[in-house]
Amino acid sequence: MAKIRNFMLLCLCALVVVPALRAEHLLIIAVNDTHSQVDPASDGMGGVARRRAIYDQLRAANPNHVLIHAGDAVQGTLFFSLYRGEVEYALMDSLGYDAIILGNHEFDNGMDELAEHYRNVDAVKMSANYDFSATPLDGLFHPYWIKAVGDKRVAFFGINVNPAGLIADMNCEELRYQNAPDVADATARYLKEVQHVDYAIMVSHIGYSSYEPSEPNDTLIIKNSHYIDMVISSHSHTTIKPGGGWDRVANADGKMIPIGQNGKSGKLVATYDLDLETGDIVYSHIPVDASWDEAASHYTAMNQWLDHYRHGVDSIMNNPVGTSARFMKNSSAAAQNWVSDAAMEIIKELSGIKNIDCAIMNKGGIRTDMPKGTVTEGVIGSMFPFDNRFVVLEMPGNELIESVKLMCGRGGDAVSKELRATYNKKGEMTGATVKGKKIDPNKTYIVATIDYLANGGDYMTPMTRCKRLFVDVQKYGNHILDYVKRLEAQGKMIDAKDEVRIKQK
Repeated sequence: MAKIRNFMLLCLCALVVVPALRAEHLLIIAVNDTHSQVDPASDGMGGVARRRAIYDQLRAANPNHVLIHAGDAVQGTLFFSLYRGEVEYALMDSLGYDAIILGNHEFDNGMDELAEHYRNVDAVKMSANYDFSATPLDGLFHPYWIKAVGDKRVAFFGINVNPAGLIADMNCEELRYQNAPDVADATARYLKEVQHVDYAIMVSHIGYSSYEPSEPNDTLIIKNSHYIDMVISSHSHTTIKPGGGWDRVANADGKMIPIGQNGKSGKLVATYDLDLETGDIVYSHIPVDASWDEAASHYTAMNQWLDHYRHGVDSIMNNPVGTSARFMKNSSAAAQNWVSDAAMEIIKELSGIKNIDCAIMNKGGIRTDMPKGTVTEGVIGSMFPFDNRFVVLEMPGNELIESVKLMCGRGGDAVSKELRATYNKKGEMTGATVKGKKIDPNKTYIVATIDYLANGGDYMTPMTRCKRLFVDVQKYGNHILDYVKRLEAQGKMIDAKDEVRIKQK
């Protein structure tokens, strides 16, 4: 009998011990490129109150958790155009982010304003490859942050995009950039070998793929890495679907490294369930849709605070100014064509220069879709929120050819009907014409554009070498708004053909 009792006691002890041996998990919750989408977008997706409901539910169910924002929290709606980040940066604390990194658009109003906002944000601010020591942001950033869970240590570190070609020089003066590929794996190695962390996770704002082929991206960093365990990606607005094949990239040792990204505008929330014992990671997406409205309605104080700002946005958003013949997605050829052709007309009138040969705009500057039917002042303001000016350049033909080559290399851009180009599968230009004639490298062309491109933005370095014949003093979005009003007064509708003007052939 004594032997039986002892055996039973041993069995009970074993039953008690088993749950204690269960591996700890860390739930990583992440968003990227939310771009001032405070309320749901035109497709009904997104909204900060819904995201807060998702975050709170996940945090309540998972005691070990972190909440990450991977950059570009601002720029893209009237909330930022009108209030210059006052709303979005305050919401970071309301939503409870543990760690954040910079996107390129955080710099849009300059570092002085950014520093004022960031001093009031509680989240850990990370960047391993930006040196802020000579800037107003000095002292606000850390290269990494370590989260301890039981006896495991998980490190997060920030990797940021090269400012050259993306951020206006005056908005990032004295910021020193260190090459992302050089810093990324070296930081992960330091964290593993010196800080003795168990996992090193890169939070990146350089993109799953490169907008400019010569710039690095997350997949290339992973391929050359030995120490990075996971990547939370952003910047390229890629929706990396869980289980779709893109969510794992082989590193230098052949190990498959998880990588995730959630498109843009906060329409999806990503979760990464990290098994701290095995290192296995389960990646998933949660749609930010109307199913969360009931839970979101309970954030009374936050919604009442937002109503003050919504009133200002709605006063502009609901003011009709024109009519569109059809829906045009912001990334579509039709939207790019309409903007470029409109710019051509507007700049001729503004500058008094009638012999302009073509217009070159940036497709990334069209931030929202053009609806079919009534177009409001708010739609135009949201489509063109940037503080850029129209410019007219005197471009030698060889510089224009180099500019077209750059646009071909990234799959085309927004150009007026006078300019056409073709490129091969490698992104190499195979032909380019202006007004039906091959671009002559020895001829001088008059080109309409915006100062963002003329200053070398979107890597348009050839434009920086050209003489400026005209520089406007108002935001170009204001001129486009006036142009739409004139169309409406003339009984004309906004419309454009969906033809691709720079195309693969």
